[in-house]
Amino acid sequence: MTARYRYLDSLTIGFVVVLLVSNLVGPKICQIGPLLVSGAQLLFPITYICGDIFTEVYGYAASRRAIWFGFFAMGLLAIMGQVAVALPPAPGWPDQQAFAKVFGLVPRFAIASLVAYWAGEFTNSYTLAKLKLLTKGRFLWTRTIGSTISGQFVDTVVVFLIAFWGVQSGSQIFHLIAGSYAIKVAYETLATPLTYLAVRQLKRAEGVDTFDRGTDFNPFAL
Repeated sequence: MTARYRYLDSLTIGFVVVLLVSNLVGPKICQIGPLLVSGAQLLFPITYICGDIFTEVYGYAASRRAIWFGFFAMGLLAIMGQVAVALPPAPGWPDQQAFAKVFGLVPRFAIASLVAYWAGEFTNSYTLAKLKLLTKGRFLWTRTIGSTISGQFVDTVVVFLIAFWGVQSGSQIFHLIAGSYAIKVAYETLATPLTYLAVRQLKRAEGVDTFDRGTDFNPFAL
């Protein structure tokens, strides 16, 4: 797949970087007006925009490939975070407690993010691919927004239930889910013109516009 395309690998790398950074800043809960949101929401919606571009331009298989690259990258981050916390600190290094506080949470947030992203992104890509067939490639906005509504709902509910269950109250989790979902959907809706621009430029540069007719949507298919 990648040998045919000039930009797919670069987009995939960018996606993985954003995913890693989002998970590192995810434990921070911020208040924006009346909304409580995770720090990850500053970046994480970009991964869904990438997912839309992967599916719209290159097809469902490209999105599936990126998801699995992200999965293994986050797995490595989680493992190495725990190894680094477990190693004894050097004499005189004063930041072990702070380091452990941050990276000690990484496995839970990594699992939450991976499970949620896995479910949400495959929902997003599947919805977009099917809507593209239904609309015969017209009305891109219906696919980007429609897939966002479904994919981000799955993602947001799963990530906050796994990440904060037993840590935050049920009421606060509900507010986190509602606030984050609203922000992510609004974020991607407002980014629709940029998505249009990126899709149009990539289709022209790559000479491809994939329709997933006869595609195997099994997330585990090679």
